[in-house]
Amino acid sequence: MKSQEIRSKFLEFFKSKQHEIVPSAPMVLKNDPTLMFTNSGMAPFKEFFLGNNTPKNPRVSDSQKCLRVSGKHNDLEEVGYDTYHHTMFEMLGNWSFGDYFKKEAIAWAWELLTEVYKIPKDILYVTVFEGDEGDGTKMDQEAFDLWKEFISEDRILKGNKKDNFWEMGDQGPCGPCSEIHVDIRSAEEKAKIDGKSLVNEDHPQVVEIWNLVFMQYNRKADKSLEELPAKHIDTGMGFERLCMVLQGVQSNYDTDVFTPLIREIETITGVKYGNDEKIDVAIRVIADHVRAVSFAIADGQLPSNNGAGYVIRRILRRAIRYGFTFLNQKEPFIYKLSETLAHQMGEAFPEIKKQDTLVHNVIKEEEQSFLRTLDQGLLLLDKVIESTDSKIVSGKKAFELYDTYGFPLDLTQLIAREKGYEINEKEFKQSMQEQKDRSRAASASETGDWITLVEDEVEEFVGYDTLSVDVKLTRYRKVTTKKDGDQYQLVFNMTPFYPEGGGQVGDKGFLEDAHGDVIYILDTKKENNVIIHYAKSLPKHLNESFKAVVNEEYRRLSASNHTATHLLHQALRSILGTHVEQKGSLVSPKHLRFDFSHFSKVDSDQLKEIEEFVNARIRENLPLEEKRNIPMQQAIDEGAIALFGEKYGDSVRAIKFGQSMELCGGTHVQQTGDVWYFKIKSEGAVAAGIRRIEAITNMAVGEYFEDVEDKFNAVKDVLKNPKDLTKAVTSLQDENAALKKQIEQLLKDKAKNMKGDLKNQITEVNGVNFLATKVDLDPTSIKNLLFELGGEIDNLFVLFATAPTKEKAMLTCYISKDLANEKGYDAGKVVRELGKLIHGGGGGQNFFATAGGKNPGGIPKALERAKDYIA
Repeated sequence: MKSQEIRSKFLEFFKSKQHEIVPSAPMVLKNDPTLMFTNSGMAPFKEFFLGNNTPKNPRVSDSQKCLRVSGKHNDLEEVGYDTYHHTMFEMLGNWSFGDYFKKEAIAWAWELLTEVYKIPKDILYVTVFEGDEGDGTKMDQEAFDLWKEFISEDRILKGNKKDNFWEMGDQGPCGPCSEIHVDIRSAEEKAKIDGKSLVNEDHPQVVEIWNLVFMQYNRKADKSLEELPAKHIDTGMGFERLCMVLQGVQSNYDTDVFTPLIREIETITGVKYGNDEKIDVAIRVIADHVRAVSFAIADGQLPSNNGAGYVIRRILRRAIRYGFTFLNQKEPFIYKLSETLAHQMGEAFPEIKKQDTLVHNVIKEEEQSFLRTLDQGLLLLDKVIESTDSKIVSGKKAFELYDTYGFPLDLTQLIAREKGYEINEKEFKQSMQEQKDRSRAASASETGDWITLVEDEVEEFVGYDTLSVDVKLTRYRKVTTKKDGDQYQLVFNMTPFYPEGGGQVGDKGFLEDAHGDVIYILDTKKENNVIIHYAKSLPKHLNESFKAVVNEEYRRLSASNHTATHLLHQALRSILGTHVEQKGSLVSPKHLRFDFSHFSKVDSDQLKEIEEFVNARIRENLPLEEKRNIPMQQAIDEGAIALFGEKYGDSVRAIKFGQSMELCGGTHVQQTGDVWYFKIKSEGAVAAGIRRIEAITNMAVGEYFEDVEDKFNAVKDVLKNPKDLTKAVTSLQDENAALKKQIEQLLKDKAKNMKGDLKNQITEVNGVNFLATKVDLDPTSIKNLLFELGGEIDNLFVLFATAPTKEKAMLTCYISKDLANEKGYDAGKVVRELGKLIHGGGGGQNFFATAGGKNPGGIPKALERAKDYIA
C-alpha cells in the first residue's frame, strides 16, 4: 500500500465517523509565545482543550506536519542513528472536543488497524496507565476493560507515568493514554524473545505506532491534578511508522516516504545505501533533515541566527556536515533534493510545491555559506592543533569551534585523530553544560495557576472601534522570568488592547479604577486564543470595574506603519511583478520591516518608484474599507491576498485601501492620508530570493528629515557655506585624490632611497641573508620594498616592524621561496608567534606574512627574536 493511499484511508475512515477533515496547520508557529513549532498533532487545537474557544465541529481529523528538535520533545540526536525517529514527521490524528471518549476512541482505533489496514491482531500490543501514587491516580481500569473486548489480556500491558500519562506541558490539560505497539520482527526472533518484554524498550522493530490520549485532568502550578469540566480525545499515529508496518519493511527509511529521496542522494553523491553503516547514517540524516528544513521554509521560517530560524539552520547544518564528512560532498548538493520532495509530497501539502523555488534557493545559499564556515573551521582547527603541546587538544578550544562556527565535536575528533591527536571530551562536555546552564538560567520562568474572578466564556476584542472601554478583570496569574522579574498576566471580559500578531507589536497603555489608581499595561500578547495583558503589579481593587486605555500615539503610529506595509506590498507587486509575496514583517510605532520574495537587488530607480507609488496612494487619502468576519473563500474571490505561512479560520477580516486588499487582523488608519509620508531607509538581502525593505512613516519621517537637514547644515558650515555644495564637495574630493597620488609617489621615492641603506644592513647568518629592523613606511610600500629586495638578493630572510600610531603595530616577514621550501622556514609561523609580543596575530604564506597588534612596545623584542628562526 503506497503512502498516499495510507494517508487517504485514515482520513476517509474518520470522515465516515463524522469527523471534519481539516488541512495541516503550518509547522512554524508565528503567534504562539509558548512554542516555536508544531511539535504534536494536538498543538493547533490547544485553545479548544483549554476551553478558550469552541470548535465548529467537536470531531476533527487530519495529518499534521510536526517538528521535534528542541525543548521537551527533542529527537534530533537520535535521527539517522535509529530508523524510527525523525525531526519532521506526520501525525495522523483524530480529536474529540467534549464529544466521544474512551469507548469510541479505542473501538475505532482497533477497527481501522485490523479491519481497514488489515494489520494482524497477533502482532499488536496495547498499554494502559497503571496509576501513580504521587499524583493520587489509579490504574485506568476503564481503558483496560474496553481493550479486553478486542485483545487478549496478556497483550494488555501496564505502563507508568512516563510512558502512559500525556501532558501538554508543565501545566494544563493532561491525562492517561493508551499506546498501541506493533511487533514486526521475524518469526525466529519472536520465538526467542516474547514481544511484550520489548515494548517501550527502544527496539527498532517493536515500536509504538498510535497513542490514544484521554484528556481528563488539568495540571496545576503546584503539580496537583483537577478534573476537567469536559473530557477530550487526542490521538496521534506516526505516519512514517505506519507506512513501515503496512509496506512490510524493517525501517521507516525503507518506505516510499523516504526511498525517492535516498535514491536521489545516491545518484547525486555516487554512494550506495545499505553497504556501510556510517554512510547509511549520513544518508538517513540528510533524507530526514531536508524534509524538516524544506517544510519549515515553505511555512515561512527562514534560517537565521536566533529563535526558530536558528533551529532550522542547525538542522540543515547537521545534514551538510554529514554529507561533508561521510559522503565527501565539498560542494552544495542538498538543495537538489527539493524538487524530488515537492513532487513526492506536493499533492498532500501544496505549499511545498508552490514554494519549491524559494526552498531550493535558500538551502543552496545556506549550504554555500556553511561550507565556507567549515573551511574556516578547518584552518582554525589546524592552528589549535599546531599550538597544542601534548597530543590532547583542549576541549574548551573544541567547544569554541563548535559554538562560533558550528563545528561539531565528532567532526573535530575525526580530523584530530587523523593527525594523531585526541580531544579532551570531558572539557568539551563541561563547556557545553555551562552554556546550557547559562541559557536555561536566562530563560527560566515560573508560571502560576490562573486565578478566576469572574466566569467569562468569551473575551471580546473591541480595539478596532475604540481605544478606551470599561472592563472587568476575569482572571490573572503571576509569571516570573530572569529577564523581566515578576509580572502579572491579566485577562478582561473585553479589551481595546491589540495583541502582538501579524507582525504588529502589542499595544501598551494603562488601567485606571474609580479611586484613581493606575496600573500600566506593558505589553499585550495572544496565547491559545486568549488576549493577555502584562503588568508589573496587580490592581488594588480586583473585583471593581476599570477603565482600560490604549496609548493612543503608540497605536496611531503602529497603525500608520501597518497600513504602509499594505501599500508597500501593492507597490512591489505593481513595479517588480506579481511573483512578489510577503515573507514576513515587523510593524512597530518607530518603523516597519517588510520581507518579500524577489530574485535580484532592487535598484535605486526602482526604490524611488516604489516610494513614489506609496506616497501617491497616501496623497489620494484612500478610505479604509474593512470587512469583518466574512467567509475566507469570499474574501479570496473578491481579490484579497492571503499572507504567506499564516493560519486562517473559516471567517476572516479583509482590509482594503483602493486596489490593495489583504486578509489582516492588524490595526490601520482610517484613511491613507493619516500615514503622512513614506520613506525607505534600506533595502537588502535576507536569504536567497528574499529581500528586506526597512522604512518609516509619520513622525519618524519628520524626525528623519530634521536629522538630514541638521547634517546638511553641518557640512555647509564646515565648507564655509558655499553657494554650490555639490560642487564644493566634488572639488574637495578631487583635491584629496591628487594629494593621495602625491603621497603615494613620495612613499615610493622614500622606499627607493631606503633600499640602499637596508641592503647595507643585511648580514649573513648560517648561510642566510638576514635583516630585522623597524621602518617607517605604509604596508603597501613595505610589501613592494620586500619583493624588490627579494628579487635582487638570494636566501633572504627579512622581518620589518612598523608602528603607525601609539596603539598600533605591524610585523611583516619575507623569506625567499627557495629558502622557505628547502629549509622549511615559514613566514606565517614567524608572525603568528612574534605577533603575540605586540598583542596581536596574523598569518599568510610560508614566504610572506603579516601580523597586526596593539602594543608597539613589543617591537624591539620581536626584532631581537627574529634571528632565532634561522639560528
